[in-house]
Amino acid sequence: MFSDRNTGITFANAFEMVNAYLARHSEHAGKEIEPLDGTGYTQVKRGSAYIGINVLEDNGVLMLLAPIMEVPALPGDGRERFYRKLLELSFLATSDAAFGIDGKKDLVYVRALRRLSALDYEEFEDLLETVSRIADEWDDELKQEFG
Repeated sequence: MFSDRNTGITFANAFEMVNAYLARHSEHAGKEIEPLDGTGYTQVKRGSAYIGINVLEDNGVLMLLAPIMEVPALPGDGRERFYRKLLELSFLATSDAAFGIDGKKDLVYVRALRRLSALDYEEFEDLLETVSRIADEWDDELKQEFG
C-alpha cells in the first residue's frame, strides 16, 4: 500500500501512485504525459532533453534518467577533464540529480533515484523538474565543450 503523506490518498501499488502523479503533473504543466507502460516506464520531453521515468517496483525505487551524450573519445587529458567536469557538476550544480555513465553503452546520463515508499507528489514533481532542467541545460553545453 502506498499513500501520499500530504493528501492522505492511498494507492494499491507504486504504478498507480506514479500514474496519478504523472496525470497531476501533466495537468499542472499543460503537457500530455503518457502513463507508465506495463514495464513501469514512460518518457517526457523538456526542451532538448528526454527524461525516462522508471518505476522499479521490485527494487522499491523511482528512477529518472535522461541521456545526455556519448562519452567522447578525447585525446590527451581530455577524458580526464570531461570526467572531472561531470564530477564537479554533480557535487552541487545538479541538486538532487547527478551525472552518471552507463559503461556498457558508453553513455552519459543525468539521473535521480528515490525510494517509492512515502514518495509524495511534491517530491516527484521536484525530481522531475530537477532532472529536466539539468539535462536540458547541460546536454548542449557538454556537447559543445567536449564534442
